[in-house]
Amino acid sequence: MRGLFVFITVISLVPFLCNSFSPENPTARRLLVLLDDFSLKSTHSIFFNSLKSRGFELEFKLADDPKLALQRYGQYLYDGLVLFSPSTESFGGGLNLEGDSSAMVIDHTNYAVSDTEGDHTLIASDNFIQSDVILGKTKIEAPILFRGVAHSLNPANSLVLNVLSASPAAYSLNPNSKSSQPPSLTGSAISLVSVVQARNNARIIISGSLDIFSNRLFSSAVQKAGSSQKYEKSGNEQFVTELSKWVFHERGHLKAVNMKHHKVEQTDEPAIYRINDDLDFSVEIYEWSGKSWVPYVADDVQVQFFLMSPYVLKTLATDQKGLYYTSFKVPDIYGVFQFKVEYQRLGYTTLSLSKQIPVRPFNHNEYERFITTRLSLLWSFIYHSTLSLNSNPPGSLLWLGSSSLASSSCTIASKPQIFTETNYMAQG
Repeated sequence: MRGLFVFITVISLVPFLCNSFSPENPTARRLLVLLDDFSLKSTHSIFFNSLKSRGFELEFKLADDPKLALQRYGQYLYDGLVLFSPSTESFGGGLNLEGDSSAMVIDHTNYAVSDTEGDHTLIASDNFIQSDVILGKTKIEAPILFRGVAHSLNPANSLVLNVLSASPAAYSLNPNSKSSQPPSLTGSAISLVSVVQARNNARIIISGSLDIFSNRLFSSAVQKAGSSQKYEKSGNEQFVTELSKWVFHERGHLKAVNMKHHKVEQTDEPAIYRINDDLDFSVEIYEWSGKSWVPYVADDVQVQFFLMSPYVLKTLATDQKGLYYTSFKVPDIYGVFQFKVEYQRLGYTTLSLSKQIPVRPFNHNEYERFITTRLSLLWSFIYHSTLSLNSNPPGSLLWLGSSSLASSSCTIASKPQIFTETNYMAQG
């Protein structure tokens, strides 16, 4: 993020802060609420009571409490953080704030008509993101009331998302002073509320207004300038409640289990595949509903059979009960492959699964030409052997008979003579 302007309200859920948080069971409920003043407990009680009714355990502390600690003995004490302390000047962890501390978002065309101050800093905005995952399936009918500061997002950062934006006529400036310099932020570059989902699926909400969470704006009627339609209640409560469900992983949280593969018509997972083998692949994907795991249904889940680059890319079919599956042939390339499922969709936690498997070539006796040649040689030997026996039976019998006679004649011999040196010389 760039140009994050001074007073911000941050609601963050950081899964890696606490070992009790598990992506397999996102039921972490311990929240630390840091305040500038304990009076905020009453002025923002509707929001806090909404969290309590959903099972969260809230612990309130002042932001400047000298005994404040997030961990003890290497274990994190909380699963999430609600930071309602606009006067905080530094946050640590490399988060820096820059900008004019007196600047506010001003809009002379999209202000709330109930704004009697005349500076048009109470904005009625309906430019919020259209996402059922982030803001729920129920449409927000009334505009959102906002009074606060602006911040901008780095368009090169794919991890941030603008949830509530200003109109093209808005700008950021000090309403109580005249400036000869043009505003630093104008129009659609102004973000009022944004979210971040980190690579480890930690989620953060950044708001330029603390009043957006207040009881007063929750229950305030709203009429947008230039419009005759008046709403008895602003959309703030619905907007903030649904957004908090997303940031605390009550919605949009996926898990993948039982990643399996095996040869067609088999059930056991092999230790190695051979090129051109036919195989089956399957994986189960579920979504957390806030209370239990339910099947996740989509038509865009894909698997890669990966070796330096994907040699196979298949879209998985689903049985509508959480099971995704497909079949394909192992490519004619051997090496160490990976089954990879990379799933990234707006508002959902990122799924990244992989399983390694080697692929071997044919053995020397598995090639088709070798098998054909070997069989032809075998049948040729059998054929010629049989032909030789059938075409020359007299010769065979004669040979067998002569062998028998030779064996008999070898047993008839004259009495052996013993030669000595004397009679040998006499014979000489």
